[in-house]
Amino acid sequence: MTPTPVTRRALLAATLGLGSAAALAACGSGSQPVGATAIASADAQRPRSGRTRAYRLVAQPAQVDLGGRTVDTWTYGGALPGAMLRATAGDRVRVDFDNRLPEETSVHWHGLAIRNDMDGVPHLTNPPVAPGGRFGFDFVVPEPGTYWFHPHTGLQLDRGLYAPFIIDDPHEPGGYDAEWVLVLDDWTDGVGRSPEQVYAELKRSGGSMGMGSTGMGSGMGSGMGSGMGSMGGGASDDGATGMGGDGGDVAYPLYLVNGRATTDPDVLRAKPRQRVRLRIINAAADTIFDVALAGHRLRVTDTDGHRIRPTDTASLRLGMGERYDAVATLQDGVFPFVARPYGKHGLARALVRTGAGTVPTPGVVPTELASKPLTVVDVQAAPGSALPPAEPASTQDLTLSGSMNGYVWTINGRTYDDTQPLTVHPGETTRLRIRNASMMSHPLHVHGHTFQLGPAGGIGPRKDTILVPPMLGFEVDLRADNPGRWMVHCHNAYHAEAGMMTRLDYLT
Repeated sequence: MTPTPVTRRALLAATLGLGSAAALAACGSGSQPVGATAIASADAQRPRSGRTRAYRLVAQPAQVDLGGRTVDTWTYGGALPGAMLRATAGDRVRVDFDNRLPEETSVHWHGLAIRNDMDGVPHLTNPPVAPGGRFGFDFVVPEPGTYWFHPHTGLQLDRGLYAPFIIDDPHEPGGYDAEWVLVLDDWTDGVGRSPEQVYAELKRSGGSMGMGSTGMGSGMGSGMGSGMGSMGGGASDDGATGMGGDGGDVAYPLYLVNGRATTDPDVLRAKPRQRVRLRIINAAADTIFDVALAGHRLRVTDTDGHRIRPTDTASLRLGMGERYDAVATLQDGVFPFVARPYGKHGLARALVRTGAGTVPTPGVVPTELASKPLTVVDVQAAPGSALPPAEPASTQDLTLSGSMNGYVWTINGRTYDDTQPLTVHPGETTRLRIRNASMMSHPLHVHGHTFQLGPAGGIGPRKDTILVPPMLGFEVDLRADNPGRWMVHCHNAYHAEAGMMTRLDYLT
């Protein structure tokens, strides 16, 4: 499961054959996109609990307090994060969504393999919800785990529009005394520049000052180079751009845990020797986080809603959109949970209080963060969590690259408005050869599915979002068991907005 280097020869082969497997599949005799009947038929086969959970969700402007700074932003229900939704696997969930924002929006249920026409991608799976409009989401939640929801419109994610969605396991083994959901975020809205101003500057400045070419050739579709800037680029007070390197493009004024700044942290109150389950969600737009709980080790149990063999670590790395669950046995005292933005200055933190003790100062960095963080290559699927073993019916390339000239990001050399979709037929397994041909990490997210690192049925973990390091790649297997037209994209909001998106289309 170690990521494979992207050699010049492999990159050239992938570039010359961009989308070849998809093109061949699309040209197959009688191949047509699947329709509503196939989507409804697949949905009817989902296991159902017989219960229905009804929720109301309102997207609205609101004022939020960020550690003494009151800012105007957009939220779900006026809270940051929005109120958590919860259900049990097999439940029918009905969400009456009300858009009170000044522009159209929708809601994407990140990581949930629900029916395609409820996935919440405007102009693809659902119509956009106009200002003052409403939409009724209605779907069955298939699998337990830690999920979340957010818009899929422009740069709305880089405001306060996000919230956890926890799907409980009816056969939960337990083994913990308390639960703590931790939502990580990077923040500029109302404190620095707006997300739209940040994006305009990225387009105007070419993403970062001093960026150059790799010398890989103009045909590679990648102008990402060694001059991309220092990974230690500093934050500014106005949300300025210019990070460059592998640490993202935006230096944020604030980093948050559960909507709280370091000066006013969220606090978990518990007792010594209790076991707490941490559900950690990276909801950031442009920031990878390394996390640790001072004075403790974490036993990581799940990633992206799927069980792994329990793995102990001092620290853990999460790309944007990723989720990890871990269990910690609490010591006696006051301990900071710290999220350090990778390649950037600043911290986010929350606190655990199990007894008397002095609250650490906001800038304290746990010694645990000096250790190598656990990533996806360090874990294996738990028994029963792998995809069914299957030989792939197709192999398709998925090359991530970009050009700083005009700030353009691509998949297979194309922006989304010119994309050539990946294609699958229902019931088959396809192998995706993911290559990162840039000098930045990209968290790649596939809607409506999970994929398995390595071969289906093997030991690799199942994921829906994977952080792909610079100039490296993974091979993953995906089972086509959820018909429709699905988004595949980088979960860096600015990269997606700049074109780093494609589709996975089902064909009959």
